[in-house]
Amino acid sequence: MTDLVGRVVIVTGGAVHLGKTYACALADRGASVVVADLSGAALVAESIRGKDGRAIGVDIDLRDPSSLEAMVAKAHDEFGAVHALVNNAGHFRNMFRGPFEDIPESDWDACFDINVKGTWNAIRAVVPGFRKTGGGRIVNVSSSTAFKGLGNVVHYAAAKAAIVGMTRSLARELGPDSICVNAIAPDYVPDDDLHTRSPAARGRAVQGRCLQRDQTADDLVGAVTYLVSEDSAFVTGQTIHVNGGSYFG
Repeated sequence: MTDLVGRVVIVTGGAVHLGKTYACALADRGASVVVADLSGAALVAESIRGKDGRAIGVDIDLRDPSSLEAMVAKAHDEFGAVHALVNNAGHFRNMFRGPFEDIPESDWDACFDINVKGTWNAIRAVVPGFRKTGGGRIVNVSSSTAFKGLGNVVHYAAAKAAIVGMTRSLARELGPDSICVNAIAPDYVPDDDLHTRSPAARGRAVQGRCLQRDQTADDLVGAVTYLVSEDSAFVTGQTIHVNGGSYFG
């Protein structure tokens, strides 16, 4: 198990589902974790501290750069530095699902404002500190939808494809500052609190994989841990496909 003792990691969208799993797992590996979300972050941080981990919870809105600057300031006040950002927060749980011509313009805008612009805003907030301390790690979250194509979520797939382009471009731009920028692309991960696909669709997702089972949040922890650690010091601009062999990246 990779040791993250001494590393400070921000996890956006850290109060629920995948983000909560990342935050708790990184803390278990010794990282000091900043759990950031619209709501619920304090409860997750309290749970981590209850298990002798180090964490704080911060309320953020990815569309509000000032809230992200405050997040970074709180991280520095509490832990003295920030070493990595996991850009997990996004617009998905309440997203419209249906034919492309029926997508409300407001929901299209929300997908790009939160998933793309929000990712950019969070990166802008952490990079000045990374430059001062001599480097850092940024882990963005794309999706299998950007590579496989998936009907009825065209706005989401397009936004997640933009994350890949942003990751590659920023890897070029921030490389001279020793800042590594990578992404992960999960396949469909069932959320017990949000039933977004029918049993039949869920079954088809499983059957299309080399490893024929549901993907879980825990399946992504290894890739995230690797990308925020020193083990990935010479890895940048990459998108790691964690999908059980649903497709080959």
